[in-house]
Amino acid sequence: MKIVCETKRLTVRQFEFSDAAFVIQLLNDDLFIRFIGDKNVRTQEDAINYLKTGPMASYEQHGFGLNLVFLKERHTPIGMCGLLKRDELESPDLGYAFLPEYSGKGYAREAAENTLKTVMKTCSLDTVVAVTLPDNVRSNKLLETIGFNLKETIEWYGSENNLYEYLG
Repeated sequence: MKIVCETKRLTVRQFEFSDAAFVIQLLNDDLFIRFIGDKNVRTQEDAINYLKTGPMASYEQHGFGLNLVFLKERHTPIGMCGLLKRDELESPDLGYAFLPEYSGKGYAREAAENTLKTVMKTCSLDTVVAVTLPDNVRSNKLLETIGFNLKETIEWYGSENNLYEYLG
């Protein structure tokens, strides 16, 4: 188990194949599909393939990727958070998603802020971006709270999105 960072309440670690059931649950949540998109991950095999070609491939290629976030005290998986490197963007971007029952408790901010700072330092990154839909009010607010600045509005996968930038 490769731990990326820890806070008082959370542990952020790299995904493992044993996380497949949680990945299916998270990626099929209504809010995930609405604000991030349908990844068509429905089965154990789909989840394994998603982990292998997504987060795990990114760890190998870039030294960072999306990670599992769990409650330290109970080892309960609650979401994911990490940096991604997409061909369409110049800089790596911060991504996160949490199950709805863990929203509004500060977990996303805690995970995003600590993961961002840790990965930027360990991977010597000076700029990270974030992309979110304008109507994703909570995500826009979170990004501003942790120090991202709205740079511009861009066309992304067929819709208008806010592009934020964080300079380390």
